[in-house]
Amino acid sequence: MRDDIIFSPFQIKNFTLRNRLGVAPMTRMSSVADGIPRQDVLDFLERRAENRAALIYTEAIVTDYASSQGYPGQARLTTQRQIDAWRHLVDKIHAHGGLAMMQMFHCGRMAWPEVNPAGRAIAPSRLAPAQLNPITGLPYPLPDEMSLFDIDHVINGFVETAKGAVVAGFDGIEIHGAHGYLINQFLSRYSNQRDDDYGGSMENRFRFAREVIDSVALVVPEDRLLIVRISNWGIADMEVSLFENAEEWQEMVGLLVQTPIDAISLSTYNFRDKAFGTDQTMAQLTREVTPLPLMICGQIYDRKSVEEALASADIALSGKSILLNPNWVEDVRAGKELPLYKAEDANIAYSAEPLL
Repeated sequence: MRDDIIFSPFQIKNFTLRNRLGVAPMTRMSSVADGIPRQDVLDFLERRAENRAALIYTEAIVTDYASSQGYPGQARLTTQRQIDAWRHLVDKIHAHGGLAMMQMFHCGRMAWPEVNPAGRAIAPSRLAPAQLNPITGLPYPLPDEMSLFDIDHVINGFVETAKGAVVAGFDGIEIHGAHGYLINQFLSRYSNQRDDDYGGSMENRFRFAREVIDSVALVVPEDRLLIVRISNWGIADMEVSLFENAEEWQEMVGLLVQTPIDAISLSTYNFRDKAFGTDQTMAQLTREVTPLPLMICGQIYDRKSVEEALASADIALSGKSILLNPNWVEDVRAGKELPLYKAEDANIAYSAEPLL
């Protein structure tokens, strides 16, 4: 691998990234009021652009006021006030030479009625996660099984949020189809036991994802990026493999390639782990069946791990390391010895303590 691979430009659609490093999207609870994050959270994203990250992702933004919210204090992007707040940040990211990316999601069965204005949780099937909700310490509620009306309503929420991102000037929009949230719930037999056109075969379970992507694509201009994030693990019941084997995973990716997206973002526990009992990593299995640019995250924390990750992917995203170290990009460039943080080290992201 060339020594300068990390800091060489990378072309994705009509954009040229200044390097191969980005800020991963991270779920937050930082909105004090009006669905707008605290100023220190917005400043944190600006600083990462100023400090040379190429891609700057928002926190995961919920898509409607009825059933999408899974955590207290989450951000939204459907009112003019929300759009104006994000537009101000986007302009600053652009001034520092970075690309501004918005990630949006619906929590599905990971939601809880107490934080949703409509007081409900919905999912592909009437199945709750097995584990307790780590925030409440109580079982997750049994969700309502989504009707066709619910499906249409949820898709519209993704569309309206994408419209807000376009008006706010974001360079790219990412549909969160990973981590056991709603789209991922449809994709996995573990959470989808429907017997209609949205359940059963992989093609049927992919139907909801395709409808979301196709509908969002209609409102995303040609000069913006449309990306989908995928994973084989969920925030709840983390030990469960959400896809049955490598063949099912690759079938899903093959279906994803047929949609109008510009890149795939792959989330892993550890990018080095072998997947589904094979001798290949998740990135290698994914790369086999897609020509699309591939982003990767999961225990990428220093120069060596970045270089290794980029052997099978195009862009390395950092969560904990870039969250806790404002100078992470330049420290990687310098080859400094850097720590591998644990999940609990990043708890500041879910507190009222200002981010650096």
